[in-house]
Amino acid sequence: MSSQSNRAKPSEISNAPMTTVALVAIAAIVPALLLVAPVVAGQLAAELQMGPAAIGQLFTAELGAMSLATLPGFYWLSRTNWRVAGSVSAVLFIIANILSALVDNPVQLTLLRILSGLGGGSLMIICMATASMLPKPDRAYGLWVMGQLALGAIGLSLLPSLFQHFGLSVFFIALAALMLLSTPLIGYLPTGKQVPVHQPSANTGMALTRPALLGLLAVLLFYVSLNGVWTFIGAIAGAASIDSQTSGNVLAIASLSGIAGAVTATLLGGRSRYTRPLLLGYLIMIVGILLLTGAPDSIRFTVAALGFKYAWTFALPFILASLASIDRNGHVMNLTNLVIGGGLALGPLIAGQMIEALGGYMEVLLGSALLATSSLLLMLVIQPKRLPNTGVAQNA
Repeated sequence: MSSQSNRAKPSEISNAPMTTVALVAIAAIVPALLLVAPVVAGQLAAELQMGPAAIGQLFTAELGAMSLATLPGFYWLSRTNWRVAGSVSAVLFIIANILSALVDNPVQLTLLRILSGLGGGSLMIICMATASMLPKPDRAYGLWVMGQLALGAIGLSLLPSLFQHFGLSVFFIALAALMLLSTPLIGYLPTGKQVPVHQPSANTGMALTRPALLGLLAVLLFYVSLNGVWTFIGAIAGAASIDSQTSGNVLAIASLSGIAGAVTATLLGGRSRYTRPLLLGYLIMIVGILLLTGAPDSIRFTVAALGFKYAWTFALPFILASLASIDRNGHVMNLTNLVIGGGLALGPLIAGQMIEALGGYMEVLLGSALLATSSLLLMLVIQPKRLPNTGVAQNA
């Protein structure tokens, strides 16, 4: 059976350019906490007197809720109009963020971030499934990452100043406003992913192939590594006696480097195999992590941050496209959202606990480099052994 029989009918996406705009915009807003994690983590510490472990737990709560949104998604994704589900999820996201701006208690804030994560995670499921249905999903994922990084660069540049004048609440109000402005775009998303009636029933079940399982594990390790470093990269700079203004400027520039990585991935999109770009992206990422060890000076920190962000965003579209290429029925991409959320949640949780327990960052950085290496090896295993003739990966 060709890959086309496992995708939605062509009429599902009648306006691919606007559908791409919609998923890029919505998927940029939903994970904003991750995109601006260093400055938000600093503000949580300054304004609410939260320590590394508590900050890690709050990040885990929201990102974990985004991940858990996948579980009900298995039920409603094939039974519900995606536009209706997206609208309801957007309303939940908006309300949760407005209420988050009104509280100053860490426990109450954490509960509201869980609600925001559930709404945002449901939107992310729809966006991921939509991207996998487009003609060239690797390019769609590249544009998706570009949108996230553009918003992240703006946030890293503006939030430190806005925090000084308005406090932490300005971040949540901004998220609610951006989602409200983006809700009309939900109308350009497909109504749902149709499975042809002649498709074998085995392909509609929950069984996952070995490559799918290995790929999902690779994504989990990638995101645990990534977010464990990114959440505390500002603190790593502070521990190395790099002032906050300098590190803030470097991280803002790093976001531009990340955009360049996503642009490069988009330009290289449309391939049948992703081995070379995956090798390049992962290796630069690992080197960037290792450069952060041993109290780096400002120059080494700059090189590390720019390389880390470029590599992360360059590799990610090819990682997601690899999973999309072996997705027979939409379940793999749905599970990918679960795994991404799990990795994003576990990264800061594990890193925060290790930092407090061990009193430093060396072990976190070395562990993250090891996780990234393991993820790379798993991604290489699931690449097709030869060029496919029918559009279906040979090892799927």
